[in-house]
Amino acid sequence: MLIERQLEIVLAVVYEYIQTGEPAGSRTIARKYLRGCSAATVRNEMYDLEQMGYFYQPHTSAGRLPTSRAYRLYVDSILHRRRVPPIGFEHWRNGISDQKQGIESLLSYASQLLGRVTNYVGVAAISSLHEVEIQRVDFLCLGGNAVLVILILEGGLVHHNTVTLPCELSQDSLDELARRINMVAVGHPWSEVREVLYSYVLEGLEKLSSACRAAILQMDALLQKYNYKLFTGGAQHILSLPDFQDVSKLQAVISLLEEESSLVEMVGRCSVGGEVCVTIGDENPEVGMQNCSVLMVPSRKRGRKTVLGIIGPMRMDYEKTIAVLEAMMADIEEDDTNS
Repeated sequence: MLIERQLEIVLAVVYEYIQTGEPAGSRTIARKYLRGCSAATVRNEMYDLEQMGYFYQPHTSAGRLPTSRAYRLYVDSILHRRRVPPIGFEHWRNGISDQKQGIESLLSYASQLLGRVTNYVGVAAISSLHEVEIQRVDFLCLGGNAVLVILILEGGLVHHNTVTLPCELSQDSLDELARRINMVAVGHPWSEVREVLYSYVLEGLEKLSSACRAAILQMDALLQKYNYKLFTGGAQHILSLPDFQDVSKLQAVISLLEEESSLVEMVGRCSVGGEVCVTIGDENPEVGMQNCSVLMVPSRKRGRKTVLGIIGPMRMDYEKTIAVLEAMMADIEEDDTNS
């Protein structure tokens, strides 16, 4: 647990590095942010904070740089206070309202706009749940209450996930559940059959109603999580950022954008809750993304989940970027409601 002065130093070092791109020294922090403390006091605290994993030194004589842990503290402090609309948002609000060709056209435009406004990579996604067709559903008993759900979608796309049902089902019961679901669902968009499934399946399997209901809910969650249509924009902007002059760091982002399945999984993971989702550095499970941060804002309108996001370096202006994402999502929600 950090004491107040240590917290102030962490926040100051992160802010200073975001603003300047240079390691922060104790003299600078004492002079600009903690005027009631001497440089020696700040230096001692910074040493302790380095031992605690908040800072590191690029070389012995340099100041400190923040780690993912320090950025997390900084971002959490932003998320706990009220944000104000970013400067210039009225200008790009007009551009959003001018998009009259439907939500997908609007999101494509928004991803490009996010790239221009932030100089990072803009991401927009919308769930394609209303369109995706089920080709086959299977359940495989893994022992006890654990079941593997296998969904084969239109085009041969396969999703699977291990779930825990409220009671144990035999493989025969699981096969019967799959048979009844397939009779209704195959060849139809999921949104058309989702509600019908509950009544149809439960009519013949009343004794297993809780397990059947749970299985259908898990199918729904799996489809909600991974079925998104993606739009990206602004990848060229990161070429000029000093953070991506290292070719390996740049290549990690480009690879992520090229591998749609990884990007879809990232969107699905970040859209589980209803709040701003920020993953920083080592928090990113994707290979090579440990030097990047991903910010995403989800929304649900008319039964479809929409996500706006940014992929950029750990050293980004989080406060501005979060404000941009929230303001742009609010405009998209308003535009979608009025259209």
